[in-house]
Amino acid sequence: MPLEKELSARPSFLPFSRPSVGQEEINEIIDSIQSGWITTGPKVERFAEDLGRYIGAPFIAPVSSATAGLHLALLAHGIGPGDEVITTPLTFAATANVIVLVGAKPVFADIDQRTLQIRVEEVEEKITSRTRAIIPVHFAGQPVDLDPLMELARKWNLVVIEDAAHAIGTEYKGKRIGSTGNTAVFSFHPNKNITTGEGGAIATFDEEIFKTVSLLRFHGMDKNAWMRFDKSGPAHYDITSPGYKYNMMDIQAAMGIHQLKKLDGFIEERTARARAYQEFFGNLRGVIIPEEVPYPHRHAWHLYTPFIDTDVLRVTRDQFMKELKDRNIGSGLHYTAVHEFSFYAEKYGYMPADLPEAHFVSDRVLSLPLFPAMSDQDQEDVVEAVIDICARTKL
Repeated sequence: MPLEKELSARPSFLPFSRPSVGQEEINEIIDSIQSGWITTGPKVERFAEDLGRYIGAPFIAPVSSATAGLHLALLAHGIGPGDEVITTPLTFAATANVIVLVGAKPVFADIDQRTLQIRVEEVEEKITSRTRAIIPVHFAGQPVDLDPLMELARKWNLVVIEDAAHAIGTEYKGKRIGSTGNTAVFSFHPNKNITTGEGGAIATFDEEIFKTVSLLRFHGMDKNAWMRFDKSGPAHYDITSPGYKYNMMDIQAAMGIHQLKKLDGFIEERTARARAYQEFFGNLRGVIIPEEVPYPHRHAWHLYTPFIDTDVLRVTRDQFMKELKDRNIGSGLHYTAVHEFSFYAEKYGYMPADLPEAHFVSDRVLSLPLFPAMSDQDQEDVVEAVIDICARTKL
């Protein structure tokens, strides 16, 4: 039965995420449209250069999405049929889907339910003679403990491809994610810390990997359209490998150029809101607050992901989310553990209990509203609603 409402709903719906796009981005997009150059061109190149300087990586390949980036990264590293790739079950399904799409097998290693990061010791247990790569996910904007993971990769001659979709601006032991020498893939989806509408980027220190993904992202063509149609560019091109249509457009990069300048400020605003949530909910029965990793880091706070403590409340996580929505407060589910989706359960025989910590989180986690433009009143509405639902549903 629905709960009797004691708090009135907000007058308008508060989404769990909203991009912060200013006049600078709008003007740059208009400039692109008026220039007549809309697709991949000079602004994509500019964005790549700016992003490389920000991250601290020498080679950047902007792409149409982080999913496209992960797909190309796997292909560029030679991952294919017969190979196994170890990753976390607590991620968006795209992380595992691209492993399947290159013909490899995803092997899931359990997480630490306190920090939501993959456990290095679990990764080591899953290594076999067929293991070729590890894809750690910097969940919610916190960094995975990379040093022991990279040591493990060196020991077993494995590739590390960092799924950094949540982690633009995240730092690990004083270094920005993407600057540690691995291939890393970022997302600029509208709910991420910066956006290009849709889009992503591959960062790498390996020039051969960069050359390969650059070819594959645009049909395997050895010259992009900007080069061919520029006044000085040759009209002829070669197809050196069958490729994909994964390029970023200038009208997307136009947003990214200015979003990147604002990123550190966005992270400061997100951090302030997340810290306030931590304080408000720290002693609240019914909510388990997320823990930060113990090693030096900067949390980018892409998501704020508490758990609903179903041991002390008489509602499920899904019912809790429904109650929030009835009050005009949005929330997100990040994520259903990938091994519990029907494809992975049926194809690979996974059971929920095979990865108990991921299963625990999958049943309880939700994302509360967190974005730079949130007002004090927005956050107060969220906090009051959460406290009220907990108070009235305690066992």
